[in-house]
Amino acid sequence: MIRIYNTKTRTKEDFVSKELGKIGMYVCGPTVYNYIHIGNARTFIVFDVIRRYLKWHGFDVRFVQNITDVDDKIINKANEEGRSAAEVAAEYTQAFIDDMHAVGVLDPDVRPKATEEIPEMIELVEQLIEGGHAYVADGDVYFSVRSFPEYGALSGRNVDEMETGHRELRAEGQGLEDRKQDALDFALWKAAKPGEPSWESPWGQGRPGWHIECSAMSRKYLGLPFDIHGGGADLCFPHHENEMAQSCAAYGEGFANYWIHSGMLQIKNKDTGETEKMSKSLGNFLLLRDVLQEVPANVLRMLCVQTHYRSPMEFSSERLDEAKAALERIESLLNRIDWACENAQDIPSPFDTKALEATVRDARVDFIVAMDDDFNTAGGLGVIFGLVSDLNTELGDKTISVADVPVFKEIRHFLADLMNIFGVELGAKAAGANSYPAEVLDLARELTSYAGDSAEEAVQALLDARAAARAAKDFATADAVRDGLVALGFVIEDTPQGARVTFAS
Repeated sequence: MIRIYNTKTRTKEDFVSKELGKIGMYVCGPTVYNYIHIGNARTFIVFDVIRRYLKWHGFDVRFVQNITDVDDKIINKANEEGRSAAEVAAEYTQAFIDDMHAVGVLDPDVRPKATEEIPEMIELVEQLIEGGHAYVADGDVYFSVRSFPEYGALSGRNVDEMETGHRELRAEGQGLEDRKQDALDFALWKAAKPGEPSWESPWGQGRPGWHIECSAMSRKYLGLPFDIHGGGADLCFPHHENEMAQSCAAYGEGFANYWIHSGMLQIKNKDTGETEKMSKSLGNFLLLRDVLQEVPANVLRMLCVQTHYRSPMEFSSERLDEAKAALERIESLLNRIDWACENAQDIPSPFDTKALEATVRDARVDFIVAMDDDFNTAGGLGVIFGLVSDLNTELGDKTISVADVPVFKEIRHFLADLMNIFGVELGAKAAGANSYPAEVLDLARELTSYAGDSAEEAVQALLDARAAARAAKDFATADAVRDGLVALGFVIEDTPQGARVTFAS
């Protein structure tokens, strides 16, 4: 049984989907006025992993993620650059999609844009007005927070305490207090201003407020109530609180059954050395696309899954090095299995294959137990590393029998399958020909008679030359080959079946 920490109830609950075997999942997307930073990316990676696990678990997941392509930030950016808001939104929408592909995040099943869903938003606002939960003021429409007694249930805030000053809500109404009946009320529809994008509505030309779009889109594409609503912890209030209030007030039924919020990404302050939340407002953010120029996507994803999704995650060179080393530990085992299978001998098996299969079955159960406990990726990784350690010990310096090959290939497939849940794509060979540096060709031409243009063949020629030199006790040549390969980033391991090489750079 999957258990999920539900932000609304502040407890872990048994997960029961609305429809057997199917899950409706909505995760708030970006406001497209700039490139996303790695704090944003952490949230999107978290929910990509959750989605992948649910699908691996056998659920049919319908995943919806919106694009906010009309907003004050987009309009301000357009004005600064002398462009239209539509041009800015189109550029950064595509940039967001490209960044998600670069970091291995799967496309949503539906990616609605706010500007294409205006009629649904107007309909929702009309229902709120008719129900006495919203009012019109000079072309603006506001949600009456005090008309909905359950307001604050998601974030755990008290309305009376909010009146003393919660900056998130008050910031939305700055300069508009004379129009609003209560300082806490928030905009559902904004009257048009000169030069801004706008649409016709019963209240005149205008555009939607930020919160209304997610309520309209989630209902349209998932129905109410739907199973899971996700986003970063910074969206819990006021965005998600407002979504829930306006949806429940309008339709008189539940909104999302389970609310999941990911923790914030933290980065060290260069001046104080203290960790702080990464955000555009603090000016301490790193763009995802810039980070990916220096850090492989697999390493960034490993960093994310090493921390439980609800906990703050530190981004630092030290943590990235740890993630890289952890990934290399898994890749090294897969390379070892590949090499051993390719060099299997027609000999009796030195392994208890039934015990090996039992070890893998136990690991699968333990992995599911960890992930079923509120998507505990750190626990799931612990199971994987335990299996990696057991397999390395079991392999030792043994030679794989031809009869063992199917078992070890299945083990390899199992490990790659689990890592795929984390979005860490392990290739057929982590150290294949395409990953070898071109300089290895020059080394082979210098030290052997190889004259081809295949890096993989060049490596093999060097290994053959080293083996021949060692047999002839020509240690100078053998050492030259070894030192040349090591200088290029290769690691050579001598085994009873010959030299095994991996590429470490």
